[in-house]
Amino acid sequence: MKSAQIGKVLLTPLVLSLGLSLAPAAQAAIQTDVINEKWGKPTLVYGGGLSDAQATEVNQLFGISTIENVNRQVVEGSDMDLYLGTSGAATSSLFSSVLVQKQDAGTGVVVDIKTPNNITLITETQYANAAITAGATDVLIDVASPIQVTGESALTGVYKALAANGETVDTARTEVAQQELETVNEVATAHTGDSNFDSSALDKAVAEIKTALADYKQSNGQVASESDLNTIINDVLANNGLENVITADEVSKLVTFAKAYQETSAIDSAEVAAQLNQFKQQAEQQISEAYKNLQDSGILEKIGAFFENLWKGLIGLFA
Repeated sequence: MKSAQIGKVLLTPLVLSLGLSLAPAAQAAIQTDVINEKWGKPTLVYGGGLSDAQATEVNQLFGISTIENVNRQVVEGSDMDLYLGTSGAATSSLFSSVLVQKQDAGTGVVVDIKTPNNITLITETQYANAAITAGATDVLIDVASPIQVTGESALTGVYKALAANGETVDTARTEVAQQELETVNEVATAHTGDSNFDSSALDKAVAEIKTALADYKQSNGQVASESDLNTIINDVLANNGLENVITADEVSKLVTFAKAYQETSAIDSAEVAAQLNQFKQQAEQQISEAYKNLQDSGILEKIGAFFENLWKGLIGLFA
Protein backbone atom coordinates (compact mmCIF):
# COMPACT_ATOMS: atom_id res chain seq x y z
CA MET A 1 0.00 0.00 0.00
CA LYS A 2 1.06 3.61 -0.40
CA SER A 3 3.71 4.29 2.24
CA ALA A 4 1.47 6.47 4.39
CA GLN A 5 -1.06 3.65 4.56
CA ILE A 6 1.18 0.61 5.08
CA GLY A 7 1.31 1.04 8.83
CA LYS A 8 -2.45 1.35 9.06
CA VAL A 9 -3.01 -1.82 7.06
CA LEU A 10 -0.52 -3.91 9.00
CA LEU A 11 -1.08 -2.50 12.46
CA THR A 12 -4.83 -1.94 12.71
CA PRO A 13 -6.54 -5.31 12.38
CA LEU A 14 -9.62 -3.95 14.10
CA VAL A 15 -10.20 -1.37 11.36
CA LEU A 16 -9.72 -3.96 8.63
CA SER A 17 -11.85 -6.56 10.32
CA LEU A 18 -14.82 -4.19 10.31
CA GLY A 19 -15.04 -4.65 6.56
CA LEU A 20 -15.00 -8.42 6.79
CA SER A 21 -18.69 -8.64 7.61
CA LEU A 22 -19.27 -8.20 3.89
CA ALA A 23 -17.02 -11.16 2.99
CA PRO A 24 -18.56 -13.59 0.49
CA ALA A 25 -20.14 -16.72 1.87
CA ALA A 26 -17.94 -19.00 -0.23
CA GLN A 27 -14.81 -20.14 1.58
CA ALA A 28 -11.40 -19.59 0.07
CA ALA A 29 -9.30 -22.64 -0.78
CA ILE A 30 -7.01 -21.53 2.03
CA GLN A 31 -8.93 -21.66 5.29
CA THR A 32 -8.56 -18.73 7.66
CA ASP A 33 -11.43 -19.37 10.05
CA VAL A 34 -9.06 -21.43 12.23
CA ILE A 35 -5.28 -21.58 12.52
CA ASN A 36 -3.68 -24.65 10.98
CA GLU A 37 -1.42 -25.88 13.79
CA LYS A 38 0.73 -27.92 11.41
CA TRP A 39 1.54 -25.19 8.91
CA GLY A 40 0.71 -22.09 10.92
CA LYS A 41 -0.95 -18.96 9.62
CA PRO A 42 -1.25 -18.34 5.87
CA THR A 43 0.73 -15.34 4.61
CA LEU A 44 -1.17 -12.53 2.92
CA VAL A 45 0.93 -10.22 0.75
CA TYR A 46 -0.84 -7.04 -0.35
CA GLY A 47 0.09 -5.15 -3.49
CA GLY A 48 1.79 -1.96 -2.31
CA GLY A 49 -0.41 0.33 -4.38
CA LEU A 50 -3.64 -0.63 -2.62
CA SER A 51 -5.58 1.92 -0.61
CA ASP A 52 -6.96 0.87 2.79
CA ALA A 53 -10.40 0.40 1.23
CA GLN A 54 -8.92 -1.80 -1.50
CA ALA A 55 -6.96 -3.80 1.08
CA THR A 56 -10.23 -4.47 2.89
CA GLU A 57 -11.73 -5.60 -0.41
CA VAL A 58 -8.78 -7.95 -0.95
CA ASN A 59 -9.50 -9.52 2.46
CA GLN A 60 -13.05 -10.11 1.30
CA LEU A 61 -11.95 -11.54 -2.04
CA PHE A 62 -9.80 -14.09 -0.22
CA GLY A 63 -12.70 -14.95 2.08
CA ILE A 64 -10.69 -14.11 5.18
CA SER A 65 -12.98 -14.55 8.16
CA THR A 66 -10.50 -13.58 10.89
CA ILE A 67 -7.76 -11.15 9.92
CA GLU A 68 -5.65 -12.11 12.96
CA ASN A 69 -5.36 -15.62 11.50
CA VAL A 70 -3.08 -14.47 8.67
CA ASN A 71 0.41 -13.00 8.63
CA ARG A 72 0.50 -9.84 6.54
CA GLN A 73 3.19 -8.37 4.31
CA VAL A 74 3.28 -5.68 1.61
CA VAL A 75 5.08 -6.11 -1.71
CA GLU A 76 6.93 -2.96 -2.73
CA GLY A 77 8.87 -1.80 -5.75
CA SER A 78 12.13 -2.76 -4.06
CA ASP A 79 10.87 -6.36 -3.83
CA MET A 80 10.19 -6.36 -7.57
CA ASP A 81 13.72 -5.10 -8.18
CA LEU A 82 15.17 -7.75 -5.86
CA TYR A 83 13.33 -10.79 -7.23
CA LEU A 84 12.73 -9.85 -10.87
CA GLY A 85 15.89 -7.94 -11.65
CA THR A 86 14.01 -4.74 -12.50
CA SER A 87 15.18 -1.25 -11.61
CA GLY A 88 13.06 1.43 -9.98
CA ALA A 89 9.76 -0.46 -9.94
CA ALA A 90 6.99 1.75 -8.55
CA THR A 91 5.21 0.56 -5.42
CA SER A 92 2.17 2.65 -6.34
CA SER A 93 1.49 0.50 -9.42
CA LEU A 94 1.32 -2.85 -7.55
CA PHE A 95 -2.22 -4.08 -6.88
CA SER A 96 -2.32 -7.87 -7.32
CA SER A 97 -2.13 -9.67 -3.97
CA VAL A 98 -1.57 -13.25 -2.86
CA LEU A 99 -2.52 -15.54 0.00
CA VAL A 100 -0.04 -18.39 0.43
CA GLN A 101 -0.01 -21.47 2.65
CA LYS A 102 2.25 -24.49 2.83
CA GLN A 103 0.65 -27.92 2.33
CA ASP A 104 1.48 -31.60 2.72
CA ALA A 105 4.09 -33.17 0.43
CA GLY A 106 2.51 -34.31 -2.82
CA THR A 107 0.06 -31.44 -3.04
CA GLY A 108 2.08 -29.62 -5.66
CA VAL A 109 1.84 -25.91 -6.43
CA VAL A 110 -1.83 -25.05 -6.85
CA VAL A 111 -2.93 -21.57 -7.91
CA ASP A 112 -6.46 -20.19 -7.67
CA ILE A 113 -7.14 -16.78 -9.22
CA LYS A 114 -10.03 -15.42 -7.19
CA THR A 115 -10.64 -12.50 -9.56
CA PRO A 116 -10.14 -13.87 -13.09
CA ASN A 117 -11.72 -10.79 -14.66
CA ASN A 118 -9.18 -8.54 -12.94
CA ILE A 119 -6.02 -10.57 -13.66
CA THR A 120 -5.84 -9.92 -17.37
CA LEU A 121 -2.53 -11.40 -18.48
CA ILE A 122 -1.32 -14.36 -16.39
CA THR A 123 -3.12 -17.71 -16.04
CA GLU A 124 -3.18 -20.04 -13.05
CA THR A 125 -0.97 -22.63 -14.74
CA GLN A 126 1.52 -19.96 -15.84
CA TYR A 127 1.80 -18.74 -12.25
CA ALA A 128 2.28 -22.30 -10.95
CA ASN A 129 4.88 -23.29 -13.55
CA ALA A 130 6.99 -20.19 -12.90
CA ALA A 131 6.64 -20.52 -9.13
CA ILE A 132 8.04 -24.06 -9.35
CA THR A 133 11.04 -22.75 -11.29
CA ALA A 134 11.61 -20.22 -8.50
CA GLY A 135 11.50 -22.91 -5.81
CA ALA A 136 7.93 -23.06 -4.52
CA THR A 137 6.91 -26.53 -3.31
CA ASP A 138 3.58 -27.90 -2.08
CA VAL A 139 1.78 -24.61 -1.58
CA LEU A 140 -1.67 -23.23 -2.20
CA ILE A 141 -1.54 -19.78 -3.79
CA ASP A 142 -4.63 -17.59 -4.09
CA VAL A 143 -4.37 -14.48 -6.30
CA ALA A 144 -6.69 -11.46 -6.31
CA SER A 145 -6.90 -7.82 -7.33
CA PRO A 146 -9.69 -5.29 -6.72
CA ILE A 147 -9.02 -3.64 -10.11
CA GLN A 148 -7.91 -4.85 -13.54
CA VAL A 149 -4.15 -5.45 -13.67
CA THR A 150 -1.82 -7.69 -15.64
CA GLY A 151 -1.03 -9.68 -12.49
CA GLU A 152 2.71 -9.84 -13.04
CA SER A 153 3.58 -8.62 -9.55
CA ALA A 154 1.72 -11.48 -7.85
CA LEU A 155 4.69 -13.84 -8.17
CA THR A 156 6.83 -11.34 -6.29
CA GLY A 157 4.26 -11.58 -3.50
CA VAL A 158 4.69 -15.36 -3.48
CA TYR A 159 8.46 -14.99 -3.12
CA LYS A 160 8.04 -12.49 -0.31
CA ALA A 161 5.64 -14.88 1.44
CA LEU A 162 8.12 -17.76 1.16
CA ALA A 163 10.96 -15.58 2.49
CA ALA A 164 8.77 -14.37 5.36
CA ASN A 165 8.34 -18.01 6.38
CA GLY A 166 12.06 -18.70 6.54
CA GLU A 167 12.52 -20.24 3.09
CA THR A 168 15.59 -19.32 1.06
CA VAL A 169 14.56 -17.66 -2.20
CA ASP A 170 17.24 -17.79 -4.91
CA THR A 171 17.02 -14.55 -6.90
CA ALA A 172 18.80 -16.16 -9.86
CA ARG A 173 15.87 -18.56 -10.09
CA THR A 174 13.20 -15.92 -9.55
CA GLU A 175 14.62 -13.87 -12.42
CA VAL A 176 14.55 -16.91 -14.71
CA ALA A 177 11.03 -17.68 -13.51
CA GLN A 178 10.01 -14.18 -14.61
CA GLN A 179 11.69 -14.77 -17.97
CA GLU A 180 9.70 -18.00 -18.25
CA LEU A 181 6.45 -16.25 -17.37
CA GLU A 182 7.02 -13.50 -19.92
CA THR A 183 8.08 -15.91 -22.67
CA VAL A 184 5.19 -18.33 -22.21
CA ASN A 185 2.66 -15.54 -21.91
CA GLU A 186 3.98 -13.84 -25.03
CA VAL A 187 3.63 -17.06 -27.02
CA ALA A 188 0.17 -17.79 -25.60
CA THR A 189 -1.05 -14.25 -26.30
CA ALA A 190 0.16 -14.47 -29.91
CA HIS A 191 -2.11 -17.49 -30.45
CA THR A 192 -5.23 -16.19 -28.75
CA GLY A 193 -8.26 -17.38 -30.70
CA ASP A 194 -6.30 -20.04 -32.61
CA SER A 195 -8.33 -23.28 -32.48
CA ASN A 196 -5.13 -25.26 -33.09
CA PHE A 197 -3.58 -23.89 -29.89
CA ASP A 198 -4.27 -24.49 -26.20
CA SER A 199 -2.52 -22.44 -23.51
CA SER A 200 -2.52 -25.33 -21.01
CA ALA A 201 -0.93 -27.60 -23.61
CA LEU A 202 1.89 -25.06 -23.88
CA ASP A 203 2.20 -24.91 -20.08
CA LYS A 204 2.44 -28.70 -19.98
CA ALA A 205 5.03 -28.62 -22.75
CA VAL A 206 7.17 -26.09 -20.87
CA ALA A 207 7.07 -28.31 -17.76
CA GLU A 208 8.12 -31.27 -19.90
CA ILE A 209 10.95 -29.22 -21.41
CA LYS A 210 12.24 -28.47 -17.91
CA THR A 211 12.01 -32.16 -16.99
CA ALA A 212 13.79 -33.16 -20.20
CA LEU A 213 16.61 -30.69 -19.51
CA ALA A 214 17.12 -32.20 -16.05
CA ASP A 215 17.11 -35.72 -17.50
CA TYR A 216 19.61 -34.67 -20.16
CA LYS A 217 22.04 -33.25 -17.63
CA GLN A 218 21.73 -36.30 -15.39
CA SER A 219 22.39 -38.65 -18.32
CA ASN A 220 25.17 -36.64 -19.98
CA GLY A 221 26.84 -34.94 -17.04
CA GLN A 222 26.45 -31.54 -18.64
CA VAL A 223 23.75 -29.18 -19.83
CA ALA A 224 22.36 -29.40 -23.35
CA SER A 225 23.96 -27.58 -26.27
CA GLU A 226 21.88 -25.16 -28.31
CA SER A 227 21.43 -27.81 -30.98
CA ASP A 228 20.18 -30.32 -28.43
CA LEU A 229 17.95 -27.67 -26.86
CA ASN A 230 16.28 -27.15 -30.22
CA THR A 231 15.79 -30.89 -30.61
CA ILE A 232 14.37 -31.30 -27.10
CA ILE A 233 11.98 -28.37 -27.45
CA ASN A 234 10.73 -29.34 -30.90
CA ASP A 235 10.18 -32.95 -29.79
CA VAL A 236 8.20 -31.84 -26.74
CA LEU A 237 6.10 -29.42 -28.79
CA ALA A 238 5.36 -32.21 -31.28
CA ASN A 239 4.32 -34.54 -28.47
CA ASN A 240 1.81 -31.90 -27.38
CA GLY A 241 0.42 -31.21 -30.85
CA LEU A 242 2.08 -27.80 -31.11
CA GLU A 243 4.76 -28.48 -33.73
CA ASN A 244 2.82 -26.78 -36.55
CA VAL A 245 1.52 -23.96 -34.36
CA ILE A 246 4.55 -22.54 -32.57
CA THR A 247 6.65 -20.44 -34.96
CA ALA A 248 10.41 -20.66 -35.44
CA ASP A 249 10.79 -17.30 -33.70
CA GLU A 250 8.77 -18.57 -30.73
CA VAL A 251 10.88 -21.72 -30.56
CA SER A 252 13.95 -19.48 -30.48
CA LYS A 253 12.49 -17.62 -27.48
CA LEU A 254 11.83 -20.93 -25.72
CA VAL A 255 15.44 -21.94 -26.42
CA THR A 256 16.67 -18.68 -24.86
CA PHE A 257 14.61 -19.38 -21.74
CA ALA A 258 15.80 -23.00 -21.63
CA LYS A 259 19.44 -21.87 -21.79
CA ALA A 260 18.89 -19.66 -18.77
CA TYR A 261 16.87 -22.29 -16.90
CA GLN A 262 19.47 -25.04 -17.17
CA GLU A 263 22.09 -22.75 -15.64
CA THR A 264 20.08 -22.44 -12.40
CA SER A 265 19.97 -24.82 -9.46
CA ALA A 266 16.41 -25.77 -10.45
CA ILE A 267 17.73 -28.24 -13.00
CA ASP A 268 19.39 -30.37 -10.29
CA SER A 269 16.55 -30.15 -7.77
CA ALA A 270 14.68 -33.33 -6.86
CA GLU A 271 11.96 -31.13 -5.35
CA VAL A 272 11.48 -29.31 -8.65
CA ALA A 273 11.25 -32.65 -10.46
CA ALA A 274 8.54 -33.83 -8.08
CA GLN A 275 6.62 -30.54 -8.36
CA LEU A 276 6.78 -30.66 -12.16
CA ASN A 277 5.34 -34.17 -12.20
CA GLN A 278 2.41 -32.91 -10.13
CA PHE A 279 2.06 -29.86 -12.32
CA LYS A 280 1.98 -31.79 -15.59
CA GLN A 281 -1.03 -33.74 -14.32
CA GLN A 282 -2.77 -30.48 -13.38
CA ALA A 283 -2.00 -28.91 -16.76
CA GLU A 284 -3.28 -32.00 -18.59
CA GLN A 285 -6.62 -31.63 -16.81
CA GLN A 286 -6.84 -27.99 -17.95
CA ILE A 287 -6.45 -28.78 -21.65
CA SER A 288 -9.76 -28.31 -23.44
CA GLU A 289 -11.69 -31.29 -24.79
CA ALA A 290 -11.85 -29.57 -28.19
CA TYR A 291 -8.04 -29.46 -28.35
CA LYS A 292 -7.72 -33.07 -27.20
CA ASN A 293 -10.23 -34.16 -29.86
CA LEU A 294 -8.26 -32.22 -32.46
CA GLN A 295 -5.08 -34.06 -31.48
CA ASP A 296 -6.88 -37.42 -31.54
CA SER A 297 -8.18 -36.74 -35.05
CA GLY A 298 -4.68 -35.77 -36.15
CA ILE A 299 -3.30 -39.06 -34.85
CA LEU A 300 -6.01 -40.99 -36.71
CA GLU A 301 -5.16 -39.13 -39.91
CA LYS A 302 -1.50 -40.05 -39.51
CA ILE A 303 -2.38 -43.69 -38.94
CA GLY A 304 -4.67 -43.64 -41.96
CA ALA A 305 -1.96 -42.10 -44.12
CA PHE A 306 0.53 -44.73 -42.90
CA PHE A 307 -1.70 -47.63 -43.92
CA GLU A 308 -2.60 -45.93 -47.21
CA ASN A 309 1.06 -45.57 -48.09
CA LEU A 310 1.73 -49.13 -46.95
CA TRP A 311 -1.09 -50.42 -49.18
CA LYS A 312 0.21 -48.44 -52.15
CA GLY A 313 3.64 -49.93 -51.54
CA LEU A 314 2.29 -53.48 -51.48
CA ILE A 315 0.35 -52.90 -54.69
CA GLY A 316 3.52 -51.62 -56.29
CA LEU A 317 5.33 -54.83 -55.41
CA PHE A 318 2.84 -56.95 -57.30
CA ALA A 319 2.19 -54.59 -60.20
